[in-house]
Amino acid sequence: MEKGGIRHVVAVGSGKGGVGKSTATALLATELRRRGLTVGILDADITGPSIPKLLGLTGPLVDRGEGIEPSASRTGISVVSSQFMVEDEQTPVIWRGPLVTRLITQFFGSVHWGKLDYLLIDMPPGTSDVPLTVFQTIPIDGMVFVLTPQDLAALIVKKAMNMARELHVPLLGLVENMSFLNCPHCGERIELFGTGKVAKIAAEYGIPVLGQIPVAPPISGLSDQGRLDEHQGPEVGALADAFVRSVDEATKGQTTVL
Repeated sequence: MEKGGIRHVVAVGSGKGGVGKSTATALLATELRRRGLTVGILDADITGPSIPKLLGLTGPLVDRGEGIEPSASRTGISVVSSQFMVEDEQTPVIWRGPLVTRLITQFFGSVHWGKLDYLLIDMPPGTSDVPLTVFQTIPIDGMVFVLTPQDLAALIVKKAMNMARELHVPLLGLVENMSFLNCPHCGERIELFGTGKVAKIAAEYGIPVLGQIPVAPPISGLSDQGRLDEHQGPEVGALADAFVRSVDEATKGQTTVL
């Protein structure tokens, strides 16, 4: 497949569910969009889509002749998701692997994305059909990995990182979610889930730590309300800065026709 009018395609994954990968994806997309960049999200978590809920989006998807039209958030982030293809948010997608992987390729190749600076692919947990499809059929520039401070999250994210490496996908960096809590009364930094391993893992793999996202009630509240694109914070701004630098470094020397 060709990128077409998309400048950079970046996967965001974790290997493990429940670490806030979709939250990190949505926050990153929001901050990039806030800077005037054109951004899309391909929600590749077909059986457990989260992006529409986080950004307050509903379906259905429509085709006006130039391809499937993505939905657009209030701030202008283009999104495609399997959530837009079912009756309501509680309807399960009960599909076998071949149908899931076919939809992934359609979401990339048959969607009228237009010109984008960044297309983020929100990956599902695991190291099976969907990651293989993304790595082998979509021209991605690299992958960002999300983990939490717990040892189990660190163990599983290494599996995802090793898979990407074996398939020659550049590792762009690590994001630690739920990294700490700033006490609302005294400002003390509290490591609710213990001291994270993100710096150690980054050093082991020779990649940067792109950012650390705190446990913050506004993030949870806005997510539940479908308004996560309203969140702003210094940690998210720093994450976007580091992300852009890492992508630029990984794609140095490449040319993309828009």
